[in-house]
Amino acid sequence: MTMIADNLHRIHDRMAHACQQAGRPPASVSLLAVSKTFGADAVVQAHAAGQTAFGENYIQEGVEKITALGHLPLQWHCIGPIQSNKTRLVAQHFDWVHTVDRLKIAQRLSEQRPADRAPLQVCIQVNVDGGPNKSGVAPAEALALAQAVAALPRLRVRGLMCIPEPAPDFVAACAVFARARGLFDQMIAAGMELDTLSMGMSADLEAAIASGSTMVRVGSAIFGARTTSSASPAA
Repeated sequence: MTMIADNLHRIHDRMAHACQQAGRPPASVSLLAVSKTFGADAVVQAHAAGQTAFGENYIQEGVEKITALGHLPLQWHCIGPIQSNKTRLVAQHFDWVHTVDRLKIAQRLSEQRPADRAPLQVCIQVNVDGGPNKSGVAPAEALALAQAVAALPRLRVRGLMCIPEPAPDFVAACAVFARARGLFDQMIAAGMELDTLSMGMSADLEAAIASGSTMVRVGSAIFGARTTSSASPAA
């Protein structure tokens, strides 16, 4: 068993235990392996161990891997910030986008999504704890943005994503994640057909699962420590 395969096994055990503690079925939470800064060979190893969904923060790097590994049945998620000049790459190559926080970006993604591909699956990124230097729409504006995005023809809104600041303990982490879950429930009550709450990373996936996460984004606990100083927090 490779190191990556062994780490994936450990993560699945953590997820299963967290689901048991929360009284949830293990199948209610999926794993997104965040492969940013790691090469295609690491993705191949993870796929050989049964992982099929991968997240990339850096769009050009992600496109290179998607192209190189096009022969494998993988699902690719863009989980990094999207500038206007990168929307075409995202629309053409990725299956999911977790970081839509502006209608302008969503409109460009819809316009540039190839007609022969399925609609782009979208999560609205919410700045759930109000960090002043963080991406994400304010919670009070999330429903209106999601409704506007849902009206675009080549996008399908699946839910919410958040990256809160690190919490000092489990209880504090749960309190922040609970805000995202509350917003998620409010949007469903308002008529949105949502099924994805993307929250929780290597250090706090237990708190996220306890609070209702349906998808955790794990990178370093699968692939190892990153050495690049520019890596943004998403795993």
